Amino acid sequence: MADIELLERLCCARGISGFEEAVREIILKEIRPYADCVEITPLGNILAFKKGKRRAKTKLMLNAHMDEVGMTVTYIEENGLLRFSTVGGIDRRVLCGKPVTVGEHIPGVIGAKPIHLLTSEEREKAVPVKDLYIDIGALTRQEAEAVVSPGDPVTFDSLFDTTHGIIKSRALDDRAGCVILIDLIKKSLPYDMLFAFVVQEETGLNGSKTAAYIADPEAAIVVESTTAADIAGVPEDKRVCHVGAGPVISFMDRRTIYDRAYYQMAFDAAQETGVSCQTKQAVAGGNDAGAIHVARGGVRTVAVSLPCRYLHSAVSIISQKDFHEAETLIERLAEKIAGGE
Repeated sequence: MADIELLERLCCARGISGFEEAVREIILKEIRPYADCVEITPLGNILAFKKGKRRAKTKLMLNAHMDEVGMTVTYIEENGLLRFSTVGGIDRRVLCGKPVTVGEHIPGVIGAKPIHLLTSEEREKAVPVKDLYIDIGALTRQEAEAVVSPGDPVTFDSLFDTTHGIIKSRALDDRAGCVILIDLIKKSLPYDMLFAFVVQEETGLNGSKTAAYIADPEAAIVVESTTAADIAGVPEDKRVCHVGAGPVISFMDRRTIYDRAYYQMAFDAAQETGVSCQTKQAVAGGNDAGAIHVARGGVRTVAVSLPCRYLHSAVSIISQKDFHEAETLIERLAEKIAGGE
């Protein structure tokens, strides 16, 4: 069973791209007693090696990213309001009115021109990021500069809730994947395996690009979350995947054509372990596989994703069932790949 208590601790840690330190420290504390070798790369990735009962026939790397989407302060106005840019692919429609934390502990709220001052045309459109600001309560630039500087990270404030068999939180992409990798490291493995907890996925796959170069794997399993549009008003053929229907296997996205044999092997692993599994019914998005599969001479790659509603927003939703079943599937799939099937 995937560790939900650990997931809560990781989701509550703040770690936008380039500021993954708090997340990394939690992961290191969890895996160091179990991994045989742990390395921190210059960019900040964690590469962990876990010795199994047998030497792997295929050198396998399992990958999850530590960073989350967020914002960064770019400018402080004379009146103390903060201008910002997004870090990663955030839907600007969800920004206005959201509570945030600037740096480690400065509370703020994202604001915009009051609705009663908008033109009829402005009311029909999402507010551009350039017209938004963060209000921390400072009345002057000097007051704001005493606690905030350009370049400071900004993260959403959100709950962590597990009612109704689901999990609601920010940063489920990809802290849920990190938990699955941690859980596997803590187990007795049938074969030697490499584990990569990488940085800066949301801003260009920078961590996975360098991790794959250093690790030089023959095969990779990328563990992530993917968009589920199974909501009212979306036609069935546009829903991509369904929360509660099991982990998602992709045949292709905008960055990767996945290894066809491993794609089928993932479904075989699901059947062998008795868990649900579904195909990602869209060629959309991308993940660390985009950098890993073209590293060095090429890496055979498969992605196993958690269906996730409201991805890259202040609060996302995944199913507890999907979370547990993804770990079961990945454990079996890793055994099959490392064993040379």
